[in-house]
Amino acid sequence: MTIGEFLTQYAGAFFGFLGAALAAGLACVGSAKGTGIAGEAGAGLLAEDPSQFSKCMILQVIPGTQGLYGLVIGFLALMKMGLFDGTVAELSIANGLLILAACLPMAIGGLLSGIAQGRVAAASVNIVAKNPNDWSKGMVLCIIVEFYAILSLLISFLMIMFGF
Repeated sequence: MTIGEFLTQYAGAFFGFLGAALAAGLACVGSAKGTGIAGEAGAGLLAEDPSQFSKCMILQVIPGTQGLYGLVIGFLALMKMGLFDGTVAELSIANGLLILAACLPMAIGGLLSGIAQGRVAAASVNIVAKNPNDWSKGMVLCIIVEFYAILSLLISFLMIMFGF
């Protein structure tokens, strides 16, 4: 097999796998960073007031959704590539690039919104520290950032399912 034949046969799968890996990987990095930021803020509050654990935990978990969304998009990309029915080797370069492009909104949106949401959640822990009854206001602020993660999920989903 020549290098040209090898690239022709496997380049499409490479680009498709790269897209799936970026969607899941970068979104999970954003979630890990975001939940870590929120957890650091929550730990400070819990050292002073352990009774606020449930509120802090909820605020910390919220930035974790981006990783889940990225995993869904990665799974859909692998499904569309034919990984589960054994046809992935037949993926054209053009279709592999289309899958890569379709995964990018979730990869980038998940990374950046996960980190941003972690910062908002950390600031919301400060709301809990000053007035525990107003913690739902912090939740609303976190949900505003979540909206953009959902938009990233939606456009990647539509591109994967109907883009080619």
